[in-house]
Amino acid sequence: MTLMFRFEKLDVWQNSIEFAGCVYEETRQFPQDERYGLTSQMRRAAISIPSNIVEGSGRTSPRDFTRFVEIAYGSLMETVSQAQVAKIQGWIQTDGLDELRQRADQLARMLSGLRSSLLKRSTP
Repeated sequence: MTLMFRFEKLDVWQNSIEFAGCVYEETRQFPQDERYGLTSQMRRAAISIPSNIVEGSGRTSPRDFTRFVEIAYGSLMETVSQAQVAKIQGWIQTDGLDELRQRADQLARMLSGLRSSLLKRSTP
């Protein structure tokens, strides 16, 4: 039996890992001279989403966890905005942008739901 950490059981974390994988896939075709520019920026924002979910889940209070979920949400929106810039530059095709946006929408809904649930638990 494989040991699973608590955060690994969260659907929102699993989806955020898949989203980050999609961002990595899309940015592979970016120009080499963007390696330290938009490529790096998009990848860091995308990987920040599951990272913040994990860090928040390790906190002792729902209020602390909520803050990290909010940061994850911000990173998600950052990634969506950066993907739009990449589309304008011609580095992401419409299909790739549409897929990222659909996944981002689903993930945004999940993060919002988790945030609402945590807020209910943190109010006396």
